[in-house]
Amino acid sequence: MHELLVEMVDIAKSFPGVRALENAQFDLHSGEVHGLVGENGAGKSTLMKILAGIYRRDGGVIRVRGEEQDIASPRAALDLGISIIHQELNLMGHLTVAQNVFIGREPRRGVLLDEKALNRQTTALFEDLHIRLDPRARVSRLAVAQQQMVEIAKALSYNSDVLVMDEPTATLTDTEIDELFRITRHLRERGHGIVHISHRLEELKQITDRVTVMRDGRYIRTVRTTEASTQEIISMMVGRTVYEATPELPETPDPAVMLEVRHLNRGRQVRDISFQLHRGEILGIAGLVGAGRTEVVRAIFAADLPESGDILVNEQPVTIRTPADAVRHGIAYLSEDRKRYGLALGMDVEVNAVLASLGRFTNQFGWVKTAATRKKAVELVDTLAIKTPRVTQRVKNLSGGNQQKVVIAKWLIADTQILIFDEPTRGIDVGAKSEIYRLLNDLARQGKAVIMISSELPEILRMSHRILVMCEGRITGELSSAEATQERIMTLATQRASVAAA
Repeated sequence: MHELLVEMVDIAKSFPGVRALENAQFDLHSGEVHGLVGENGAGKSTLMKILAGIYRRDGGVIRVRGEEQDIASPRAALDLGISIIHQELNLMGHLTVAQNVFIGREPRRGVLLDEKALNRQTTALFEDLHIRLDPRARVSRLAVAQQQMVEIAKALSYNSDVLVMDEPTATLTDTEIDELFRITRHLRERGHGIVHISHRLEELKQITDRVTVMRDGRYIRTVRTTEASTQEIISMMVGRTVYEATPELPETPDPAVMLEVRHLNRGRQVRDISFQLHRGEILGIAGLVGAGRTEVVRAIFAADLPESGDILVNEQPVTIRTPADAVRHGIAYLSEDRKRYGLALGMDVEVNAVLASLGRFTNQFGWVKTAATRKKAVELVDTLAIKTPRVTQRVKNLSGGNQQKVVIAKWLIADTQILIFDEPTRGIDVGAKSEIYRLLNDLARQGKAVIMISSELPEILRMSHRILVMCEGRITGELSSAEATQERIMTLATQRASVAAA
């Protein structure tokens, strides 16, 4: 029988205006990988941050190896053998791998750092985990997957029996995920208990032994992975039927061309790009990482200035030198990094919603008509079903899916007709994805034109009327929804590289 490493019972936690956890529970045994799933805002990360000493619980009991504990700080958690690897990696890029692993605990000779001993210790740790990394390499030069391995090694250097991984595969390729899972299985065989938080439900069958589902800050159920289907887990997560319908394709496409791009160029990432976007159409752009998809739409929006090419809106040539020009011509861009480029996180929902159209809410003296902004923000919160206690709630306190809806609200208030969505469902759960899909279909039905970039092929296939495929900065093919398959997309997505290799 495996040892019960962690038991959390009736955990409660509140933040200003938000009840984050109520009667939450979780347990973890040695030698198991325990999946923790739920919609954004379900309380998964909050629960694990309480276990890791980042937050203090308001109520409930935590037992570690059978003994009740008050985990008052991350240091206290480490002393109990509990480590957490956050989605945003916490490494110092200017230091070496070894210096990051043993930061603050470096071997010394007198007052001097003993680099040789430090590198030896790190090498021994890597050999134990079968990780191939040079301890002397500068962290800033490593790929994300390699940096994650450094974080795992760092956590285990504290002799941690409990390892919490928060969305560990979110930014990894399939090959990198396979390597991460190899390490995870190795740790399980050695008796470590691993918490795997993920939105990618297809991973659960591959790596977890049990799955705990949370919803709205509450514990729902724990199941053995082999005994529950993915659909059952989704149903527990959302507590409702998940919207899986394909887009409502018009019988005959609207001939009106709302956006036309001709011979757009910018460096190696945007090479002679030409396409048309019709009224009421969702145009998917697919391709592998580095294909130039984001670079194309940033050039259209003038987030990066193109070197050459023409842009036509409603069949009229336009000059777009700044994002403000793009907005004036009815073009909106929802970046994949919504926290950095789409939102003012320290401001509230109302301010964020009207940011792109403040001129419409000011009088002749430049004063903002706050009653009008409040009314419009409340209206969009209701229309988009944004989960927030009030429109004066700071956006940083919302879940990822609700933050994405605030960005959409901003562009709907600005009355843009051409909306570019770059990875619109990245980092959000299956329930929130369903609502974003519904919104995209509603926008197309209202006659708006939508460009959607996605790395998830099932998402591209489900949502697109037409699909452009890119490779190495060029469009390598165009597919209608009827002829598109994952295989055909992947063939086109690797076509340019194959030609070059030949």
